[in-house]
Amino acid sequence: MNNISVYLINASLILLVIRQIREHPLDARSMATPVLAVSCAAVLFLHSVPAGGNDLVLAVACVLTGAVMGTIGGLATRLRLGADGRPLGRAGVLAASMWIGGVGARLAFAVAASNGAGPAIARFSVAHHITGSAAWVAALVMMALADVLTRMVIIYLRGRRLAAAPAATAAGIRAGVRA
Repeated sequence: MNNISVYLINASLILLVIRQIREHPLDARSMATPVLAVSCAAVLFLHSVPAGGNDLVLAVACVLTGAVMGTIGGLATRLRLGADGRPLGRAGVLAASMWIGGVGARLAFAVAASNGAGPAIARFSVAHHITGSAAWVAALVMMALADVLTRMVIIYLRGRRLAAAPAATAAGIRAGVRA
């Protein structure tokens, strides 16, 4: 895959933030779009998950980093109920920064690796028993997947809880229970 393709894929992933910054209903389409976009990138870049040396340690570290970023992004997304009682979401500065920062850091690593930092990354890999570039690609792709999936699950669960709260309160009032 050439550099232009990598840039275009990463630019499209960053543009997804624009959709998240505008308030939008938390429906299947808005939840599935980021997951599908990162899944497409995974299909293009993730060909295997190397398990030699410390490759799995690298992968786990990247997945945990992605999950932390996704958690922060999911918790930093503003949610409210719309007039129809459905939850609406809007990414704030912190949530958008987590997404842009993650995509930007992975892109910067890829650009650096192919523009002079390759030997330094190779030395680091040898010193830390990472078997090669396939391990880095797998770890960074899985980081992106963990970020998106964690963020979407948290937003989905928060939205469900928000939508259920008025119904539970209304049911309690009808039954004579006072808050």
